[in-house]
Amino acid sequence: MRLVLYTGKGGVGKTTTAAAAAALSAQRGCRTLVASADAAHSLGDVLEERLGPEPREVAPQLFALEIDARVESARHWGRVRDFLLRTFHHHGIEGAVAEELAMLPGVEELTTLFAVEAFAASGDYDQLILDCAPTDVALRLATLPDVARGMGRHVLRIAAALMGVAGPMAQRWLGAPVPDDGVFTETEALVYRKLAALQARITGPDTSVRLVVTPERLVIDEARRAYTELALFEVPCDAVVLNRLLPEEAAHEPLFRERWAAQSERAREIAAHFAPLPVLHGFLQPEEVTGRVALEAYAAALFEQHDPAARLCSAPRVRFEREGGDYWVRVPAPATDASRLDVARVADDLVITTPARRRALKLPRRYAGLALAAARIEDDMLHVRFARSEAGG
Repeated sequence: MRLVLYTGKGGVGKTTTAAAAAALSAQRGCRTLVASADAAHSLGDVLEERLGPEPREVAPQLFALEIDARVESARHWGRVRDFLLRTFHHHGIEGAVAEELAMLPGVEELTTLFAVEAFAASGDYDQLILDCAPTDVALRLATLPDVARGMGRHVLRIAAALMGVAGPMAQRWLGAPVPDDGVFTETEALVYRKLAALQARITGPDTSVRLVVTPERLVIDEARRAYTELALFEVPCDAVVLNRLLPEEAAHEPLFRERWAAQSERAREIAAHFAPLPVLHGFLQPEEVTGRVALEAYAAALFEQHDPAARLCSAPRVRFEREGGDYWVRVPAPATDASRLDVARVADDLVITTPARRRALKLPRRYAGLALAAARIEDDMLHVRFARSEAGG
């Protein structure tokens, strides 16, 4: 099952690109589901179809929906949400305020991904294309399974231990709601089973992210940061879509000559910054690209000889290696500023921190007793060396 996520800064044309790729894939016989995970849904407008939270066939082999985070939260977070509501009501918090508080930070994004995983695992489609929210929200989507899984395990252990001792006392003396077995069962299923499947899906060989950009400095810089963050979490990118380009004929028009030269320079920068990812060129159109026929034509020009459902580039992965007496961890770190990266060993984890994200990589057992000796970035890889400390012999 192929999963492709399209993301980029707001206004760069990611919804049009995702819809166009889906339309072309379906035209070529690939049973395709295109889904919008952006709260400001515009996928239906681009397809010229009325969409809801359930898939519907909008053309032969092409299905579409706009994911409703509230519907998915109720489906995957129901028991936990009900317990939280009871707790807030017990403390005098009612109505809409209690409803909002029961939706803990990250829950809507996480349950949106559970919906994606359910559709991907259903076997009903050959490809699922996800039109993501703007870059920062999409990064939270892509990196949340890794972060939430580690956090959830710790919270569950602590909560279970506390409730085993204090739960009956709280219920007897205070009348406070106590989570029942169903709450813990649902939370355990979420943390251990659903998040594990989700993380395997997001980082698996059949998943990739495509970064949609325009030839503008701020857009390119944001995409470079996203490329770095995704690589650190082993979420592979396989292409960059460069949208809203002037055609080559503009170089000969005095009114557009300067702009064409500037965008050509930006295009060269993008090719260099994101190598070895292929860069697909989307040119400005005389009219808005909406409707299946226009989307298919646009995608045919955008992908040229490429298959939109194929993996267009294979990205390097995290590697654990031994050289002589030293052990190494090699982590993809494309377009990374070494001065803005912090690397440390915390217990059995290698913790890598960027200005926006923090990732803890579980170290293999053979790294026990080794100290972090050095770290450097070279050839778009973070190389971290571990060696035996003098104290440890």
